[in-house]
Amino acid sequence: MNKSVFISTLGCSKNLVDSEVMLNILLENGLQKVDSPQLADIAVINTCGFIESAKEESINEILEIAKYKQIGKLKHLIVTGCLSQRYSEELKKELPEVDSFLGTTSFEHIYNIIQGLELGENNSLILDINHDLKPDSKRSLLTEKYTAFLKIAEGCDNLCTYCIIPKLRGKYRSRKLEDIVKEAKELAASGVKEIIIIAQDTTKYGLDIYNEKSLPRLLRELNTIEDLNWIRFLYSYPEDIDLDLILAVKESDKVCSYFDMPIQHSHDQVLKRMNRKTTGKHIEDTIALIKAHIPEAVLRTTLITGFPGETDEEFDALYDFVKKIEFDRLGVFAYSKEEGTPAAIMSGQVAEEIKEERKNKIMQLQQEISLRKNQALIGKDFEVIIEKEIEPNLYEARSYRDVPEIDGIIYVKALASHNEGEFTKVTIKDAMEYDLLGDEII
Repeated sequence: MNKSVFISTLGCSKNLVDSEVMLNILLENGLQKVDSPQLADIAVINTCGFIESAKEESINEILEIAKYKQIGKLKHLIVTGCLSQRYSEELKKELPEVDSFLGTTSFEHIYNIIQGLELGENNSLILDINHDLKPDSKRSLLTEKYTAFLKIAEGCDNLCTYCIIPKLRGKYRSRKLEDIVKEAKELAASGVKEIIIIAQDTTKYGLDIYNEKSLPRLLRELNTIEDLNWIRFLYSYPEDIDLDLILAVKESDKVCSYFDMPIQHSHDQVLKRMNRKTTGKHIEDTIALIKAHIPEAVLRTTLITGFPGETDEEFDALYDFVKKIEFDRLGVFAYSKEEGTPAAIMSGQVAEEIKEERKNKIMQLQQEISLRKNQALIGKDFEVIIEKEIEPNLYEARSYRDVPEIDGIIYVKALASHNEGEFTKVTIKDAMEYDLLGDEII
């Protein structure tokens, strides 16, 4: 099929992997990728439907790209992902500009859908969200060539009361370890130096198929892949971070000492209303265990302010917890009331201005913590990966402390030229509130 395709990916890195699978399918069937909808015959929008702001972004993207049906050569517009899975019937009525909708488990049928559209068929496809995973799905990376995400499971069984994901992505389904390792080796052979392990909850990996938490085993297996430099894992839940996992990180030289742990809150009553399987004390003990074995470990978390019923006292406890723990990386979301979730019908809904005020208060505190932590790094040496040259002999880079697109960057002043994806050593010379400024050791 001699057509051009533009793919827009919204939302999380798990969505990005799905887009990479779709792109590979289309390229293998003769379509050509373009970087603008203005140049495309076909546009695919992989949407997010997690919270209200994400839904609004998805709708705006659909409407914006749909314009190219009038002002460009765009012939077909296809919408995939979580928003399609959640609202396909409503969207069909509200967005006649869209030619086809695919759900979270039907995106691999993208080429068949396009073939049908070429024949004039209206063939949206929403499959069972618990559809079995394919053992392997080839991808064409949309990340930089040296970095790739590696999805190890689909779905979620945690049933947090604020979260719609189980209704969009289904129950937790782990991929087989040998399939994951095979894919990782293929990525490494293609030039990928950094693998980032993702799932809705990476720490539950293997429980459904091996009857035991298998992330530590997976990390140790991946650590043996010669061509890899860095391995990271995100979305690890505190109730499942145990000594075995911590030691797997400590003993595996390629696994970054970086724990992404979305705790959402620290007050026991709020955690209970959220249906989180932990307590503030357990979270604190888990962090202490990590630091006891890996003092240099980076701790990242996300929080929710204004969850239904959150009192001033409960918020103050969260504020004090953040002040005490001093996370290296922290993000805050004002609670988003999502229809279809238990939290949406809870009593004690918090006013929007209070949610935002509490969010801003914690972010202000975190800025102070981050600046202080950055200043403590001055004079220390780090291995970094060069990402791009922004002007002659000045580069953007990241250390093991920095996840791409999420955390800060390091500016490297170099006396010699460097290539994207190259690893080198720097000494931190200055600190800024969000980024670090490095000067390369020659």
